Amino acid sequence: MRCVRTAYDCDVLVIGGGIVGLSTAYAITRAAPGTRVTVLEKEPGPARHQTGRNSGVIHSGIYYRPGSLKARYAVRGAAEMVKFCAEYGIPHAITGKLIVATDRAELPRLHALVQRGRENGIPVRELGASQIAEYEPEVRGLAAIHVGTTGICDFVAVARQLAHGSGAEIRYGTRVVRVDRRPERGVAVLTAAGDVVRGRVLVNCAGLRCDEIARLTGDDPGMRIVPFRGEYYELARPELVRGLVYPVPDPAFPFLGVHLTRGIDGGVHVGPNAVPALAREGYGWGTVRLRELGSTLAWPGSWKIARRHWRYGAGELRRSLSKKAFTDAVGRLLPGVSEGDLVPTAAGVRAQAVLRDGTLVDDFLIREGARTVHVLNAPSPAATASLPIGREVARRALGAL
Repeated sequence: MRCVRTAYDCDVLVIGGGIVGLSTAYAITRAAPGTRVTVLEKEPGPARHQTGRNSGVIHSGIYYRPGSLKARYAVRGAAEMVKFCAEYGIPHAITGKLIVATDRAELPRLHALVQRGRENGIPVRELGASQIAEYEPEVRGLAAIHVGTTGICDFVAVARQLAHGSGAEIRYGTRVVRVDRRPERGVAVLTAAGDVVRGRVLVNCAGLRCDEIARLTGDDPGMRIVPFRGEYYELARPELVRGLVYPVPDPAFPFLGVHLTRGIDGGVHVGPNAVPALAREGYGWGTVRLRELGSTLAWPGSWKIARRHWRYGAGELRRSLSKKAFTDAVGRLLPGVSEGDLVPTAAGVRAQAVLRDGTLVDDFLIREGARTVHVLNAPSPAATASLPIGREVARRALGAL
């Protein structure tokens, strides 16, 4: 493939039609009207992976290190997401949530979350054991905190609105197989259908495949996506839970633990756990792609994670393979739940960036190359933070034009 013509199909070529890619397209056309943006998405519609397979929670930002991109963008993004949903009639609600300690060892971590919330400018109410029932009569714990700014929404509807409002050309069913980058000219991508699309700047918002796209451009991302599947159940008795109930997370991991989320449809999701997926889009144990699994196993960081965190991983694996073990985990928060109350539902896969030394990248990660901008780590709370993330990526892309 040769990029020899100076005619461009667009100014900015975005790969990935999830909520971050579509927010980037939206932000570019808002900041610089007349800029031509094309979005390439391999699926037949938007938001088919991380965006459309999560709990639908508008996160408050309480979990994230003060000053980090996650903290700043989640706090700002939550307020903007509520306003965006209200403006365009997208289903949403401010529900608040409880974070509940069920073991004495969790109490110091719960108190640390109170301090972190205050540092991030988030109002938090501390609750004793008897006060938990004010919010959730069926939930039990030693102590809890109530975070009033947490909400829920339909992120797929948000993604569709961003796509419509961006004015970008969006090509669904378009998989990128090759990238030719010429720093003096721009980029040209070859699609699986044999088409060539040329742009001045390429923005990589490919989520589960962002490291692959980065390598296609010739940039070394310095990380690999290690996919973790999150398995969910639906609560057959949704009346047991009024809103959102979370355990106290372990700060050593970017996962929030098995939680209960009443969605905008009135159903209650239970989960997710976090187990290694055997494919980038491996939504069940039966989905195995040997090339993708081999890529994960060939990355030194994958083995270092396994050695460092095998006990945690064993617990997650047990909850994946045993419904009783999963029910026991939920029962710590909700004692009245039984195995019969949990009905399997669709799983999700988290695109977790892992460094060579086995470090799980904790913050959003955005890197630039010649005529390229790569979003290399944008799992939860990226949907919540998608509007400010999109503006930041747009700023960098426009700067490269």
